[in-house]
Amino acid sequence: MIARRHNVLEKTEPRAVLKQDASRHLPKLFVSSTLAVMLAACGGGGSAVTSDPTIAVTADGAVKGSASDGVVAFKGIPFAAPPVGALRWRPPQPVTAWSGVRQTTSFVHDCMQTSGANSGLTVTPSEDCLYLNVWRPQNSNGKNLPVMVWIYGGAYVTGGTSMPTYDGTQFANQGVVIVTMNYRLGRFGFFAHPALTAAAAQSGETLANYGYMDQIAALKWVQRNIANFGGDPTNVTLFGESAGGEAVHNLLTSPQATGLFAKAIIESGNGRVNQYYGRTLSRNAKTVGDSAEEQGSAFATGYGIAGSDASSLQALRALSASQVLDGLDTSTLNSAHSLATFSGSSIIDGKLVVDEPENQYKAGQFAKVPLLLGVNNADLGFATRGLTTKEQAYAIFGPQNLGAAAAAFDPTGTASVSTVENQIARVITMDEPARFVARTFIAQGVPTYLYRFSYVAQSIRSKVSGATHAAEIPYVFDTLPATYGAAVTSQDEQVAHSMIAYWTAFARTGSPSGAGLTAWPRYDAGLDNQLEFTSAGTLQINQPNPLKAQIDLVEPLNDANQTVNRQYQ
Repeated sequence: MIARRHNVLEKTEPRAVLKQDASRHLPKLFVSSTLAVMLAACGGGGSAVTSDPTIAVTADGAVKGSASDGVVAFKGIPFAAPPVGALRWRPPQPVTAWSGVRQTTSFVHDCMQTSGANSGLTVTPSEDCLYLNVWRPQNSNGKNLPVMVWIYGGAYVTGGTSMPTYDGTQFANQGVVIVTMNYRLGRFGFFAHPALTAAAAQSGETLANYGYMDQIAALKWVQRNIANFGGDPTNVTLFGESAGGEAVHNLLTSPQATGLFAKAIIESGNGRVNQYYGRTLSRNAKTVGDSAEEQGSAFATGYGIAGSDASSLQALRALSASQVLDGLDTSTLNSAHSLATFSGSSIIDGKLVVDEPENQYKAGQFAKVPLLLGVNNADLGFATRGLTTKEQAYAIFGPQNLGAAAAAFDPTGTASVSTVENQIARVITMDEPARFVARTFIAQGVPTYLYRFSYVAQSIRSKVSGATHAAEIPYVFDTLPATYGAAVTSQDEQVAHSMIAYWTAFARTGSPSGAGLTAWPRYDAGLDNQLEFTSAGTLQINQPNPLKAQIDLVEPLNDANQTVNRQYQ
């Protein structure tokens, strides 16, 4: 059973200032005389269950969602004050409480990012974005249901909860209360500057990882409020994909997230140091490349802002949101300008991010909670470009392993150079790190389950070679029409039904094997086993992992940190 947390946010800003900042952003409120009496009777606080299933009472005020087909959705509930103006690059601050009932029937804003036609967002991005959403079964009052909290991916520069793929309806239909939350992205979410460090010297505020602070604030909101939505705050499963999965790694290893969740699921989240090498806040003996403060200074210099005094910080906060964004997205993430001015992700600050998750895992400094994790068979990798021979690709393994590498990565001798290099990159970035984490957890006696997702929607099989990065998400959420429209087949649907059943079974009990499907055994380092969602749409227990020879070759390289992305060296 996890500890309950009540010290929700870092409260360093006067309430009057917060109210002035936040009141401009409150949606229209309404209240009936009958409901006003009911709310007054319960003090407007966090313990009331209303007779109207579309209304829930949070610690900040009542919210009204919308009901459809046995599910109630609450969209756009604020969990922190808008991080704008003087609150830009500050820990999330408390919400200004409201009277009456707040309409929460539509998404408000996703966090600031570029929003092209293919972004998938259904609302306009904004700095005012710290909202979360809850889906619950309509009859969930008093049910004490398992809770799942989703963290989206997008390389920390894109993503948002308004994306239809992340709709929580089907999870609620499975008897789960699900929460999706926004968190600050890009330079809004991961940023450091000497002026910020100087300003925080006396207050002791946590610095740099504002996106993770938002995630923690949302998890604390869940602890305080989710019982009023029918959820059990002692049975919270945190899950995320890609950057969201990497965030789960950082929360598993952060002392500031202790006790806020009871289980975790990581989809394609790495777990080594070779996806985004965490920056140190300030330069020290362990700094690789520039420190986060140096990157922030380089960004500020581009706008003519120099120094570390209060006027420099004021000038930084006076920049428009578009100026802070500065064109940062997945297409520009690895440009010279972005690498010089953006940390890429987590920043080792010594408080929230103590060290790389890999190092924390090796030291046994992590939350010992049940874990389910895995990757896709055509997942993300950072391939070396410009290779002309397969021997060049195998050189990373050393001259003594050239033959073993050829046998593992190209047993028939017919693969192209790019095919071999891309597979090596995938194993470095995804497959081996997942096994490393599984082995680390199981060695500590923590129930751990490993998967491989190889299924491709029938309508696109002629276009892709396998399940690419993030391809599993619409199956996990059982939201296939949001991605494939009318082309969804019955086989596609069956795979989705299997995945969401496993995920929700794990959320209930810490074991996915209660789903009435193929029994999913715990990971065993000796067997090196995993459950595969196969390309044929079936479920298969693989032991050992079919990629064992490839992973075994990569493991010593990742152990020695010899595979960090070249752009971060």
